[in-house]
Amino acid sequence: MSRPLPRRAALVAAALTAAASLAACGSDDGGAAASGSSSPAAGGSGSDAFPVTVSTAFGDVEIEEEPQRVVALGWSDAETALALGVQPVGASDWLGFGGEGVGPWSEGRYDEAPEIIETLEPSLEAIAALEPDLILDTRSDGTQERYDSLSAIATTVGAPEGVGAYQTTWQQQLELVGQALGRTDEAEQLQGEVEQAFADAAAEHPEFAGTEVAVGAYTSEGFGAYVRGDTRVDLLEALGFTNKPAIQDLATENFFVPVSEEQVSLLDAPLTVVFPIFVDPAQITGNPLWQTLGSVQQGNAVVLEDETLVNAFSSGSAPGQLYALENAVPLFAETLQ
Repeated sequence: MSRPLPRRAALVAAALTAAASLAACGSDDGGAAASGSSSPAAGGSGSDAFPVTVSTAFGDVEIEEEPQRVVALGWSDAETALALGVQPVGASDWLGFGGEGVGPWSEGRYDEAPEIIETLEPSLEAIAALEPDLILDTRSDGTQERYDSLSAIATTVGAPEGVGAYQTTWQQQLELVGQALGRTDEAEQLQGEVEQAFADAAAEHPEFAGTEVAVGAYTSEGFGAYVRGDTRVDLLEALGFTNKPAIQDLATENFFVPVSEEQVSLLDAPLTVVFPIFVDPAQITGNPLWQTLGSVQQGNAVVLEDETLVNAFSSGSAPGQLYALENAVPLFAETLQ
């Protein structure tokens, strides 16, 4: 728990769209040292794929040649590029991993660490200094203003059409990044591996099928719950669980629903899974309101205390999904028993 609070507040704001957290936002993630020298996209296997056309919410994007200097700004864009064999020269570290800005499931894929670029308000000067020929921003706030600013620097691949802020799925991200990098074969192969891992896990645990789940969070502001479109809920539903209808009915354009103290019973379900967001898990397990839930009293509730596992869910990347499946599925099965 060593990362400074102002940065964490900024990330909470991005992840939960909490206006109160935004007020406390500060950014200290823009200064990791990396050289501006050439660090071309690794491998040349995609060169024959070009030119390519990538369809996005901002129109079709034409990429004439294989990108050699990629800046990956969207949430988990860097992890996705690395998984396809391409090393960005610049990247944003949305979850505050530090170092190369990626989770443990993606470590060791860089020959040279990327320049770390701010998340919510990326420095256009820092990006331009890297002389990119492609910017990936497939999962961000998805605003026209952000896209226009980035595309003025280099060809930019933004979010797909029809998704809300930060709601690009791992499949959509993989498809967009794969197309942009000329690595569609690699992207399809990785997607198949992840989908097979989901299918295997669901088959091994038929008790998951149709079981209602309440997917909650606890932050400095209190309890909340996630709805479809969030990577946590989407992962659980892909395993066969059903997001609790009483929570899903509260969904708006956001993927997070605040839960007041009077509404905490919404988190009661045959399986309750709660994520600590920049708080000590003991603040959940020791909370008297938490103790009132039937699922807690019956032993059908789990607080994810492993920060790496929490981040794997939050990453929403294909490699992060594989890590989450490997480590969370046994935990869910044990809790249901």
